[in-house]
Amino acid sequence: MAFNFGAPSGTSGTAAATAAPAGGFGGFGTTSTTAGSAFSFSAPANAGSTGLIGGTQNKGFGFGTGFGTATGTSTGLGTGLGTGLGFGGFNTQQQQQQQTTLGGLFSQSTQAPAQSNQLINTASALSAPTLLGDERDAILAKWNQLQAFWGTGKGYFNNNIPPVEFTQENPFCRFKAVGYSCMPNNKDEDGLVVLVFNKKETDIRSQQQQLVESLHKILGGSQTLTVNVEGIKTLPDDQTEVVIYVVERSPNGTSRRVPATTLYAHFEQANVKTQLQQLGVTLSMTRTELTPAQIKQILQNPPAGVDPIIWEQAKVDNPDSEKLIPVPMVGFRELLRRLKVQEQMTKQHQTRLDIISEDISELQKNQTTTMAKIAQYKRKLMDLSHRTLQVLIKQEIQRKSGYAIQADEEQLRVQLDTIQCELNAPTQFKGRLNELMSQIRMQNHFGAVKSEERYYVDADLLREIKQHLKQQQEGLSHLISIIKDDLEDIKLVEHGLNETIHIRGGIFS
Repeated sequence: MAFNFGAPSGTSGTAAATAAPAGGFGGFGTTSTTAGSAFSFSAPANAGSTGLIGGTQNKGFGFGTGFGTATGTSTGLGTGLGTGLGFGGFNTQQQQQQQTTLGGLFSQSTQAPAQSNQLINTASALSAPTLLGDERDAILAKWNQLQAFWGTGKGYFNNNIPPVEFTQENPFCRFKAVGYSCMPNNKDEDGLVVLVFNKKETDIRSQQQQLVESLHKILGGSQTLTVNVEGIKTLPDDQTEVVIYVVERSPNGTSRRVPATTLYAHFEQANVKTQLQQLGVTLSMTRTELTPAQIKQILQNPPAGVDPIIWEQAKVDNPDSEKLIPVPMVGFRELLRRLKVQEQMTKQHQTRLDIISEDISELQKNQTTTMAKIAQYKRKLMDLSHRTLQVLIKQEIQRKSGYAIQADEEQLRVQLDTIQCELNAPTQFKGRLNELMSQIRMQNHFGAVKSEERYYVDADLLREIKQHLKQQQEGLSHLISIIKDDLEDIKLVEHGLNETIHIRGGIFS
């Protein structure tokens, strides 16, 4: 159930095989089992998420089918990454790769007979099986239809023809949907290759140096190559995604990243893949962007088993056609995988939000401290300015002592006298300032009086109140004693009445 623009499973090399349709999302609308150069958009169900869309096999997201067969010097990656690479300045056979890729991705003519036979056999198994030759064939047809809806089982329809294998990719499977995944935006020159390890992130980080050394040995151990880790991310099911790139240093001192397709093609070699599997690698792919022509080709051809109407509606409902691409979700396992990936990303986002929240709190504390320090420094600056001004005044007085008043000083004196007169005028600033000062003093006085205001009671009046309360208390006590005496008398009366009734009862009996 992968969005696999190439070999869905179990193929190697660069040749295209015209086999029966496999369970892949392959060949831009075809079901060819092309190999090697694969756009593995989605990971297998047991491989977890890969940060892109994954793949049904250990294939990458790139056009590279191998390191090429170019001849050249054996320096650089030529000795470490396979024979015939000849990295004399990254001397790769791009033309050969493109030809091989195009042959594996876009050639559909050889698939037509196999597809036609597959469709005819499927139609026969679902509508008109001739296995038993009686009314039981109708029941068998319904059973085959049910299996096709499930996406599992075999559909028997003829004694001379093998049964049809129903997979979840068949057009009649009901457990299908279309989702959206982000398209990578990295260039091939960035050299980013994704390796999915069947290990926890903590284990990968604790053994990161050993992992880099192991990958360097797998690449041949050349001194001109350096393996770098771009990023590590946790995936569901205790898996980890590691993004790496390889830098090659040339003899003249310059360095350059190995293209992603070249590095991925080396990892796809049989012996190298075995070594990667020993390290715990379950999936490898390139992280390169799609060209506009490739995107157009993908969107124009619905995936195998997906209704064209649903595919067209998915393209219309795409929330961001520039960044997202529709991908099929086949089966509950794929839905569960995407759910786990979503939960994982939600946890990462929440963790990042918590970190940002802590940073904001820390910045707010720092801002408060800084504002207090700024206010303190302002007060200190004002104090120092006043002290400096006083020193300057005294120094200027000593410097000018014995000298006659100069013209500019006379002008300043006149201006100061004018200002002083304006301030001293009754209706001008000084009068208003005195009025404001008197109002402020009155408000402060009234505020102090109000804050100190208390209620006092005259001593004679207080004594009379105490005497009255004492009399009231005595009256209540006397009343309580009377009530108690009356209650005792009532009890005696009740007791006497009870005895009289008892005596009378004895006499009459």
